[in-house]
Amino acid sequence: MKVGFIGLGSMGAGMSRNLIKAGHDLVVYNRTRSLAQEMRSLGAKVADTASEAAAGVEVLITMLADDRAVQDVIFEPGAAIESLPEGAVHISMSTISVDLSRGLAKSHANKHQNYIAAPVFGRPDAAAAGKLFIVSAGPSESIEKCRSLFAAMGQRTFMINEDAPAANLIKLSGNFLTTTVIESLAEAFALMRKAGVDPQKFLEVLTESMFSAPVYKTYGGIIASEKFEPVGFKLPLGFKDNRLLLAAAEEAFVPMPMVSLMHDRFVAALAQGLENADWSAIARVTYRNAGL
Repeated sequence: MKVGFIGLGSMGAGMSRNLIKAGHDLVVYNRTRSLAQEMRSLGAKVADTASEAAAGVEVLITMLADDRAVQDVIFEPGAAIESLPEGAVHISMSTISVDLSRGLAKSHANKHQNYIAAPVFGRPDAAAAGKLFIVSAGPSESIEKCRSLFAAMGQRTFMINEDAPAANLIKLSGNFLTTTVIESLAEAFALMRKAGVDPQKFLEVLTESMFSAPVYKTYGGIIASEKFEPVGFKLPLGFKDNRLLLAAAEEAFVPMPMVSLMHDRFVAALAQGLENADWSAIARVTYRNAGL
């Protein structure tokens, strides 16, 4: 399948490599051109603009940091929506707002193009290994058309419904739940450390009994060892996702006190200079509050 891929950061690089390995014909674009050039040696074509990456493809995938980045490549004059062929599919795999996802669905429909929201769960190592969990929503025919792409990038694809923003809402809610796990783990580990209990023993009990899910193993291990590098998901991106979920909850008139609590935790972390840290480093705020 001929695919345009825009966004070759820590997640997109691994995803695009796996598409190439699966035999798909890729044309890639990234604002930092050196990242795109690395794909040339793997057989990808390198586009000079987002518009060029979208021209003549069957599917355009965007994997970008935030709403503004997606808007820039899709909607700016001369951008991708103008060159994407009629009948082609745009798969937005970024974690973006529900509102922008609605706008993308409408704008692509007006251009007789198709739109799928397919955000992912997983850190960069999962992206590189093709082990992401993909949450898809949009026209069922378009999702079926893209199954081989999803299979190359992930270990499982969930199909929600034909309302694309539903996938974005699920992704934002999942990220929120992850932050509450990080915070609760940090508080529990702070208590263990102050009480003189070995954090690794506590982690063993948790993850080999009632809390064996990957989210507890991954973030429990990070927090117990205080190894917040390498950065898998930057803290400001977690803060961004928290704000997007707050906006969605406000629109639906759903009070979510824990989202507000985590908002304040992110603000505190940023105020303490953790803007370049992994989002799990909000645990540092909890440790400092405990005098550790």
